[in-house]
Amino acid sequence: MDSIIFDLDGTLWDSTAIVARAWTEYLTRTEHMDILITEEKLKSLFGRPMPQIAEMVFPDQSLEEQLRLLDGCCQAEHQALLKQCAPLYEDLENTLQGLSQKFPLYIVSNCQAGYIEVFLKSSGFEKYFAGHLCHGDTGLDKPETLSLLIRKEGLTSPVYVGDTMGDFLSCRKAKVPFVFASYGFGDVPEPDYRIDRPADLIRLFI
Repeated sequence: MDSIIFDLDGTLWDSTAIVARAWTEYLTRTEHMDILITEEKLKSLFGRPMPQIAEMVFPDQSLEEQLRLLDGCCQAEHQALLKQCAPLYEDLENTLQGLSQKFPLYIVSNCQAGYIEVFLKSSGFEKYFAGHLCHGDTGLDKPETLSLLIRKEGLTSPVYVGDTMGDFLSCRKAKVPFVFASYGFGDVPEPDYRIDRPADLIRLFI
């Protein structure tokens, strides 16, 4: 193993409470729409490509309007998350600090452009990561985005840490070993590795 690539939501932090509030306030105050976005709803959506999320949240709107509304929600969430860092998972900084001394660390997510940068700035964790890539940057599905980062960074044997079946299937397609973060949003019955908290990565790989 020469590197570790992380998912973001449900793996490094849980932003659903802050994001749900930001989306609901934006849709109510700016768009004058009576839509309540809940944490539970977001947990079922996070990890999907953004156009798919837009379609599921705004099914009665045209594609163009779905994307416009979701973009407004995303801008509102960025502002909210820069004001208040979302809850980080247990002992995350010590774990990243230890891992980064031995491996280059990366993030690959299905999120919108700018969201990973918000996480890095809000958490102060830029120093631990060597790079990142997301759906908003590439326009590609997660397996392709993952493969692109691997080629771009010249990685030969990375592992990927994520929390959903979508992450697992993306890794299978990209031929990358998968570490299941069981504390996140999803369930993966037969991962290659399993962790119950971020610090378990130290036990596994150092």
